[in-house]
Amino acid sequence: MPFWPSPISTRDVARSGVRPGWPTAHGGRVWWTEDRPDEGGRTTIMCRAADGTEHELLRAPWNARTRVHEYGGRPYAVTPDGEVVFTNLKDQRLYILRDYGEPKPLTEEGCRYADLLVRDGQVWCVRECHDDDGKVTRSVVSIPLDGGETREWATGCDFYASPAISPDGRHLAYVCWNHPRMPWDGTELRVTRLSGGGSWTVKGGPTESVLAPAWKDDTGLYLISDCSGWWNLYEIGLHGDGLRAIHAAEEEFTLPPWRLGGMPYTVLGDGRIAVLHGRGDLRLGVLDPVSGTLADLDVPHDGWDAALAAEGTSVTGIGYAPTTPRSIVSVDAASGETRTLRRDRAHLPDPAYLPVPRAVESPVPAFLYPPYGPATDGVPPYVIFVHGGPTSHADTALDLEKAFLTSRGIGVLDVNYGGSTGYGRAYRDRLKGQWGLVDVADTVAAAEWLAAEGLADPRRIAVRGGSAGGWTVMAACCRSDVFAGGVSYFGVSALAPLVAHTHDFESRYVEWLVGPEDPQVYASREPLALVDGVTCPMLLLQGLDDPVVPPEQSEAFADALSERGVPCTYLAFEGESHGFRRTETRVAALAAELAFYQQLFA
Repeated sequence: MPFWPSPISTRDVARSGVRPGWPTAHGGRVWWTEDRPDEGGRTTIMCRAADGTEHELLRAPWNARTRVHEYGGRPYAVTPDGEVVFTNLKDQRLYILRDYGEPKPLTEEGCRYADLLVRDGQVWCVRECHDDDGKVTRSVVSIPLDGGETREWATGCDFYASPAISPDGRHLAYVCWNHPRMPWDGTELRVTRLSGGGSWTVKGGPTESVLAPAWKDDTGLYLISDCSGWWNLYEIGLHGDGLRAIHAAEEEFTLPPWRLGGMPYTVLGDGRIAVLHGRGDLRLGVLDPVSGTLADLDVPHDGWDAALAAEGTSVTGIGYAPTTPRSIVSVDAASGETRTLRRDRAHLPDPAYLPVPRAVESPVPAFLYPPYGPATDGVPPYVIFVHGGPTSHADTALDLEKAFLTSRGIGVLDVNYGGSTGYGRAYRDRLKGQWGLVDVADTVAAAEWLAAEGLADPRRIAVRGGSAGGWTVMAACCRSDVFAGGVSYFGVSALAPLVAHTHDFESRYVEWLVGPEDPQVYASREPLALVDGVTCPMLLLQGLDDPVVPPEQSEAFADALSERGVPCTYLAFEGESHGFRRTETRVAALAAELAFYQQLFA
């Protein structure tokens, strides 16, 4: 197949990821983080003043990233005076930046910090400590900004998130949970009395996911709960009394908290609540907590990240659309005025080359991106995209990786297989105990649907995915002959080594996904044990500093394929972790992927 010429190069894609994130609004200013792919993938902090001028607060080598849970999260907070407290990647210490000077340390080395909140001259946050034997402990702590001893306020649980101080300063609310649960399985919202002691559970338990608490007033809270089967917004009394759904709907009002520090709603100055809601993509709306009336704002963005901030009636977040990159956007909820403060990239290719997805049932929810190019009588090749997580979801945000393919005549189908978020708890729970079965069956069914609908050449359908998506890619190639080839980015190939060597946050996740450790069950699911079923070529890409999915996972699968004479290319990248951040790595990986498809679809 001759590939069509495209104006979108590998470098265009690789340099597109400044990834603006974690907005904060205060005193007429807006702060956010953004990546620097050309500087080794470090993360800086930006500030936009009221007059529109922008300042980069952190110069190299400072790198604002936290490694709590390894996936990290919001790495900074802003004080009432506009000073910035942040976590530095290299040593994971907390620093304070005053008057654009040199950052000064607030903590010693040895622990990690996330979910930062500044209140009453202290940083309140989640602290994660690792001892020499590999034991991990977490707690909610406060750290004085002017020096002094760190104080623990909540301990004893395996995980903590979302510390919030009541308006009168008397109570601390937070979310906690224990192994083997993940935060979308079962959590508790707890409150601790800051003077005199005492803690109690307000809401939640082993089978209810309670997230994102915020104080309504001194005696009540807002929260997100999936007790109805959907993550909806509720209010509740300080001691768990008076639970009320503010707007009951078969929609989600949040995304899964893989990273700490997100907020899917925010209270405006007039008491209304800016919320995100929907199925799949989340729309931005304003909710009246008294009447329960919800009205969407008229904005040119189809979806939003779960990280909102408010000042007065203005809400700031990260919006996106198929032809609009992720952007820091400020919306006045009173006037409807929308301002774009920062886009993921300043220049885009001709919009004609940017694919606009069509929502389809294939037979599971998916987004179809048809190829762009000259008229042809042939049926095009397609690549099935499999998202990671697996408790994550495909959205409709502009993605130059997809445009890189569709502009060359290769279609893309992005699949939300069973277990994906955005469609309620029952859909999430389809994957419970069924990882390697349901995700694979749904992905194979999506490919068969493409062929049956005449959208794709059945001989030229490939599959690609990263992390848990890489597991599904490998397992699908083991269990089916539907695919012409597979591309795995840092994918899981074997369960026992993953359980033994992965990081603490996901160390018990396999129990939910597959079941208690059982060699026979593991062998019936994991790609490495089923590798004899692979007959198609494969491309495996891996970061050598990956603490989530160690390199041995890809290496073992590559070796097994080579021993069986199955064509396999394995590319490993020094200095890369779980998700490639450097421009040169992204360029090399995407060039290798394109070359793989060119050979596959010739």
